[in-house]
Amino acid sequence: MSDNIVTGEYIVVKALENGVTLIGLTRGGVTKFHHSEKLDKGEVMIAQFTEHTSAIKIRGRAEVMTKHGKIRTDD
Repeated sequence: MSDNIVTGEYIVVKALENGVTLIGLTRGGVTKFHHSEKLDKGEVMIAQFTEHTSAIKIRGRAEVMTKHGKIRTDD
């Protein structure tokens, strides 16, 4: 297990409508779904990229905040 597990970048996702889905995707030669969460309007989730999570797919209207800035999925 890598020492960098807890030092991966974080994102904050705020749902702007009910039913926003976050899907974690794995690293490696074959990308697979490994986790999903559903958020309702106003709910916030803090997600971290780790040695297992290389990408996060977001379905629905949401605001995403990273150290690089803020974006809305409906922009």
